[in-house]
Amino acid sequence: MNHMERYNKWITESSFDEETKSELLGIKDNEKDIEDRFYKDLEFGTGGLRGVIGAGTNRMNRYTVGRATQGLANYILKQNIPDPSVVIAYDSRHFSPEFSREAARVLNANGIKVYLFDALRPTPELSFAVRALKATAGIVVTASHNPPQYNGYKVYWRDGGQAVSPTAEDMIREANAIEDFSEIKCISECSIQEKGLLQMVGKDLDDLYVEKVKTLSLNPDIIEAVSDTLKIVYTPLHGTGNKLVRRVLREAGFKHVSVVPEQELPDPNFSTVKSPNPEEQEAFTLAIELAKQQNADLIIGTDPDCDRVGVVVRNNKGEYVVLTGNQTGALLIDYILGSLKRLGKLSEKTTVIDTIVTSKMGAKIASSYGVKTISVLTGFKYIAEKIKEFETDGREFAFGYEESYGYLAGTFVRDKDAVIASMLICEMAAYYKKSGMSLYDGLLGLFEKHGWFKESQTSIAFKGKEGMEKMKELINRFRFDAPETVNGLKVAEVRDYMDYQGEIALPKENVLFFILEDGAWFCIRPSGTEPKLKVYYSVTSNSMENAEERMKGLKAAVESMIA
Repeated sequence: MNHMERYNKWITESSFDEETKSELLGIKDNEKDIEDRFYKDLEFGTGGLRGVIGAGTNRMNRYTVGRATQGLANYILKQNIPDPSVVIAYDSRHFSPEFSREAARVLNANGIKVYLFDALRPTPELSFAVRALKATAGIVVTASHNPPQYNGYKVYWRDGGQAVSPTAEDMIREANAIEDFSEIKCISECSIQEKGLLQMVGKDLDDLYVEKVKTLSLNPDIIEAVSDTLKIVYTPLHGTGNKLVRRVLREAGFKHVSVVPEQELPDPNFSTVKSPNPEEQEAFTLAIELAKQQNADLIIGTDPDCDRVGVVVRNNKGEYVVLTGNQTGALLIDYILGSLKRLGKLSEKTTVIDTIVTSKMGAKIASSYGVKTISVLTGFKYIAEKIKEFETDGREFAFGYEESYGYLAGTFVRDKDAVIASMLICEMAAYYKKSGMSLYDGLLGLFEKHGWFKESQTSIAFKGKEGMEKMKELINRFRFDAPETVNGLKVAEVRDYMDYQGEIALPKENVLFFILEDGAWFCIRPSGTEPKLKVYYSVTSNSMENAEERMKGLKAAVESMIA
């Protein structure tokens, strides 16, 4: 069925509501828009769903959400699990509550109990809730830090982690097998309540979660020692982190935490920023203004679903600068492992987990404490998968992180958690302040000790059908005609993760990793959730200036090959 046939089906069949039909009739003369909306199904991939909100098979709407949920229900029912249940949470985006209720209706229509959060909540609390409620699965409706026109849908399995192989593939197969939207089972909300299959959850789970988060504090006495002078500015960037991050910090003992007032409340348009992404300095513009007024020591900012956190510190010139995810991760590894060592809690089984595109600085720091680091594919679900393995092989999880501002300590959550990370980052700032240092001073000290690591990333957007085809062609060019030299340096090793096994077994993934003779590397991979090609770069040197110069050369050389 081509895109026009699909379009005509949506505007004529009774399965689709009048509002949807009206939206589609409004574009009847726009062939390009019709093609983009209907040339394919919005993929229910291993990262879930993510796309622009709107009518069409290639959009986020109640029908594509219903199809994915029916596929999940079919999978769950085939497992013959007694009394199956699913927890659903959602963020502050457009239609997040509506998509969550749609998913609940579909699940209930299939006889599956639903625990639905009574208001928006951070994604990591959903992971926690799946485990705490002993649910079969979890759903979170979010598009993370994407622009406001996007929304998404992620599925978690009973261990609290995002679904991985082979579970994820089986779920996807069930969803893709639904060829007609009339196959989606759905009943009204009042009927759901009469069946007793819908239970609202909220404060009690919040309380359980917060208490568990506070158990991860490593040096509460240090917080108390500097609580009168340590000043923190926090921005939730209009998302879900506001209440829980501030509550955890308050109950942990931090007395001076100021929230950016313009960004405190949920806003699906994220109207004060170009992008609600704590990886970007622009997102911290208002927070930096407030920090300057208050002479704050530290700024933290969480993304809309509160699984990522960005950190802003003052450098030795008194300027506020945004740390990279790799830099914050390195600081946290040193702080956590150093604290565990002082507490006598390090062992030969203690392990750190990072990803293949994460800076190797963290692994070098961990090694200095005698701690091993293992690297998994990009995506926190793979870190969660290893934590699950640790439960049976005796290894002890100390910390997991990825370069894209995701961090986790503890095992009661199985996804990156900005609530936990916010507390540990603030505690780490307290530790350095008590020693008369800033986090920036601490970072410089790590560079001096372990080497000047410099990382960068480029994202190249590919829009529409033609863009996706161009991205595939580009990847294949690098795969089958790999460069022999880059920036005058020989390529020492090429790792194609469609067929590569290192120290640990990894799933096949469309990722190419190039290591140069001087140890620098770059990695190319298509995003699992967005129509983007991501390129990661890393160099190491004996000075900041030299590392920056080498990075410029590496990026220019690779980008010239991509153009």
